[in-house]
Amino acid sequence: MANPAYPRVILKMSGESFKGPGEFGLDADTLQYVSLQIKNIAEMGTEIGVVVGGGNFWRGADYEQTGMDRSTADFAGMLGTIMNALALQDALERTGVIVRTQSAISMPSVAEPYIRRRAIRHLQKGRVVIFAGGTGNPYMTTDTAAALRALEIGADALIMAKNGVDGVYDSDPLKNPSAEKYEKLSHYDALSQRLQALDSTALSLCMDNSLPIVVFDIFKTGNLASILAGERVGTLINGEAAK
Repeated sequence: MANPAYPRVILKMSGESFKGPGEFGLDADTLQYVSLQIKNIAEMGTEIGVVVGGGNFWRGADYEQTGMDRSTADFAGMLGTIMNALALQDALERTGVIVRTQSAISMPSVAEPYIRRRAIRHLQKGRVVIFAGGTGNPYMTTDTAAALRALEIGADALIMAKNGVDGVYDSDPLKNPSAEKYEKLSHYDALSQRLQALDSTALSLCMDNSLPIVVFDIFKTGNLASILAGERVGTLINGEAAK
């Protein structure tokens, strides 16, 4: 791809995306599928960073409801993101992709510390960079981490991968068969309508810095490559109101 629509992107992968048909943990076939999709666009010349969630192992907000201290619960969730990052790193390397994993919390025996300038240099050299550990702070979701990393590295778009949902709807399409999909949406409308595409902090960061967001189903083969080719896939959230 000589001129990708977005030359540098952050791909946000939820932890749930990695569990496949299971209820918990990692699914080997899913990891292989995702790694091949990432390899495909990396070979097209797109510089790609990946932010991973940890919900397939741990969700801090859920454990807070059981009485656990929220900060402690969130730090445990950050460890879940590191497990997913290492699993994705291994899957990518087995497909021949050069990868670097950076963590927002110090874990030097398994990952580089997050250093913005080093991450940008890795991308410029054609390496895929996986960002783990969220922002390194409790109360911040990995959606917020994805928006923050996208802005820090100068990404052209934040690509939000969903599992089985092909965009943003006016209600939950898994619960409401009559839910209507948005083809295009402004950041402000997504915030004001509380559409659950990503959390409000992440949306605000993207809105304030005019960063476009694409929400799509990564498990429909070819979707990721189509987005980078400039085709309309999923839902585009940017500064313009929907027509």
